[in-house]
Amino acid sequence: MPVIGEIAAIVLAAGASRRFGSDKLLYPTTLHGLTLPLAAHSLLPWLETFGNATVVVRPESAAFCTAIETALGKTIRWAVCKDAARGMSASIACGISANRNAAGWLIGLADMPLVPAVAISGVKNALLEGANLAAPFLNGRRGHPVGFASFYRDELLALQGDNGARFLLEREKSNLVQISIDHHGIFADIDTKEDLQNL
Repeated sequence: MPVIGEIAAIVLAAGASRRFGSDKLLYPTTLHGLTLPLAAHSLLPWLETFGNATVVVRPESAAFCTAIETALGKTIRWAVCKDAARGMSASIACGISANRNAAGWLIGLADMPLVPAVAISGVKNALLEGANLAAPFLNGRRGHPVGFASFYRDELLALQGDNGARFLLEREKSNLVQISIDHHGIFADIDTKEDLQNL
């Protein structure tokens, strides 16, 4: 379990991959000369920054969990979201609940293999320095991951629908600390095989 008062890392991996046509998170992907399942690539910078992360998965994901741990050679902290079919909000609430006593949370996506470690550490440091909300930005556009201080715990646990925390971020944009990152990986999520080819 995470230490009370620390910033917790949460990576969402409970989507259904409908547009991809198969389980995109296990799709063999070669980046920087290394072939791993897509989700394993996405987790590498999180593990570099945090040492571990809570990865939120659907029920009956044991084979997926085993494959990712085997690929990375590391035991991962998994959180099974029984309500994953309700959308991203349920996954976020599951991840927050698994780290309820943290001082804050960084929330990222398992289908974003190009997010640089500097973006993750930048958002983490902003929370440690007192920000209530933080995210990486490039050319005025918000990317991932997004950091939330414990101030927003109750709202995050009560989220509904598949828009995640988008409404909260729009409402609180004046409080959002922007971390300048010169890397388009903060935007690059994989929904289709064409997206992978475009990497």
